[in-house]
Amino acid sequence: MNLEQVDSLIEKMERASLTELSYKDKDVDIKLKRELSQPQVQAAPVVETAQNQVVNKATENVAPAPKEEGQTIKAPMVGTFYKAQSPEAEAYVKVGDKVTSTTVVCILEAMKLFNEIQADVSGEIVEVLVDDGEMVEYNQPLFRVR
Repeated sequence: MNLEQVDSLIEKMERASLTELSYKDKDVDIKLKRELSQPQVQAAPVVETAQNQVVNKATENVAPAPKEEGQTIKAPMVGTFYKAQSPEAEAYVKVGDKVTSTTVVCILEAMKLFNEIQADVSGEIVEVLVDDGEMVEYNQPLFRVR
């Protein structure tokens, strides 16, 4: 089985909304498992009409989201985020730690491969944006650095 066939299995698994998939023949035994991430909901823009003036008035008092300062370290791939090499090990980085572009900040597990992720920026970690063991998407912010 080649990589294209594995990719095809993953695509079929996602299209069918499966969380587990097993494939076995005489030469290959593959088991794929994924955790469902929390659904992300985006609000549609509100059009000013008489019907939705009540909605607009309700949202007027909501404080704006705080401006995100600094740079972010983003996930270079889809995978499971781990803050440490093992459950009993100390986290690679935590809030307040100084990092350079080559500092390993976490591990992303993809298809049973554990990939060390480097900061690619220099500065101080000011926020960890994901939880240990959380499934992350490609280009999802993981850390905020100032």
